[in-house]
Amino acid sequence: QVQLRESGGGLVQTGGSLRLSCAASGRTLSSYTMGWFRQAPGKEREFVVAITRSGATYYADSVKGRFTISRDDAKNTVYLQMNSLKPEDTAIYYCATYDSWHGNSYYSKGSYDYWGQGTQVAVSS
Repeated sequence: QVQLRESGGGLVQTGGSLRLSCAASGRTLSSYTMGWFRQAPGKEREFVVAITRSGATYYADSVKGRFTISRDDAKNTVYLQMNSLKPEDTAIYYCATYDSWHGNSYYSKGSYDYWGQGTQVAVSS
């Protein structure tokens, strides 16, 4: 059984930083493209960033230059370093594993099969 667990969310002021973690069990993350998505109240879940098995990364324009995705294969964990946070970054953040059987776009939530429960990030102005 595949389980993803996010952690590291919290409340920060504008300009602050947080590092989110996504730990996996039941699946070796290094064999998969991993993605981070976020969902703000009343909005659709949106793509944030993805990292492929080879380490290629894809970022949403809204987070480029501020967020960095990385992975630690020994810990079977993916990280999202978030710097220069803005109030519009406030959302629940989810990690997910990409599966090409579900779709062919890293940017689409429909292409991901397993999801974590999410971690709340709140940025105060």
